[in-house]
Formats: sequence, C-alpha cells, structure tokens
Amino acid sequence: MYLTPQHILLAGATGLTGEHLLDRLLNEPTITRVLAPSRRPLAKHPHLENPVGDPSVFLPELSGQVDIAFCCLGTTIKQAGSQEAFRAVDHDMVVAFAKRAREMGARHLIVLSAIGADPKSSVFYNRVKGEMEQSLRVQGWPQLTIARPSLLIGERTEPRLAEQLAAPLSRLIPGKYHGIEACQLARALWRLALEEQDGVRVVESDELRRLGK
Repeated sequence: MYLTPQHILLAGATGLTGEHLLDRLLNEPTITRVLAPSRRPLAKHPHLENPVGDPSVFLPELSGQVDIAFCCLGTTIKQAGSQEAFRAVDHDMVVAFAKRAREMGARHLIVLSAIGADPKSSVFYNRVKGEMEQSLRVQGWPQLTIARPSLLIGERTEPRLAEQLAAPLSRLIPGKYHGIEACQLARALWRLALEEQDGVRVVESDELRRLGK
C-alpha cells in the first residue's frame, strides 16, 4: 500500500544526501510543499519554503501541517570540533527535529543513521548514532524508518579527506559495507517514504543500494 505525501519537512538539505533528496522532492508532481530549514539559503523554487538561520531558534517556530519528515542531519567529530559538539548535532538536533515534526502532524519519519549504529558500541560515533535511534524509537512514531548507509560517495561542497581516500576501496567491499552513491541513497529514501508499513523499519546499506537503483 502506498501513500501520496503532499507536504514534506526536510532537515539537512545542504548536505550531500540532502541536496539530492531536495532536488528529487521538488520535482515530484505529488508534492506541493517542501519545508526545508537550513543555515544557508537554498535556491528558490515555487514549492520550497526555506527558513534560514540557527535551528535552535527557528525549529520551534516551524508551522503548517506536514505528512512526512526526512532527517539528513549529520556531521563529523572533526567538523564539529569536539565529541560534545558532534553529539549536539547527530543526537540532540536530530531528536529535537523529530519531536517538532511529530508535533506538526508527520506520521512517518525517515532518518539517516549509519552502518554499525549501536548504543552499546565502544566506538563513539556508532554509539551516538545508536543512542539517537533509541531516542527516536520512544517518540511514538506511527512509522519510523531508519536508514543505515555505509560510506557515502559523491562530491561534497566541503570535501572530507577521509571519505575521498576510502571511497575507491569502499566500492570493492561486498555486501552492506559497499559504498553507496548519495544520489542512489536519495532515491532509496524517497521510495521508502512511499511505503506504508507501521512500526520501526531498519534498512541496511545493501538494501538501500537495491532500492536506489
């Protein structure tokens, strides 16, 4: 069974995956409104609403009914500057965004996590991602889809050296650890948004690649 979403809330539209997803959403004939708050302005489009500024300020002020929410927020410890700053984005901001989306009427949240996410992991990055997933599970979403991509492949506005070095190798690794193109991931997220399946669904990277073909 499939839904026809009309009003979309998107966080992370300036990121690698978010950019591809936004382009897809704005070209879908079934969508009449995309609300995409961001720190820097996005290109204008008749179906796009783009509040610009500090998320902690404008998040409570977001208004209007939304059907589906996508969360593509994410950073790295290096970019954030510290473990605490990383957690503030990849856990706290994601959870706050999801809470506001639910208050605005969204029934389905699709969130980007990461391969290896585990609240008990000894790896800080994976542990924070796992804790984020845990926090979302207790929010009472009718439908929660957690996407766990492996290494993202694509051209970022601000290149990440580690990703650039690892990308060639990631293309050779089989199974769910095989790298995934950001445009392919965006297609998969949109397909997942159209599926009506109550409860929590965790989608690993190999399935995301299949869905994004």
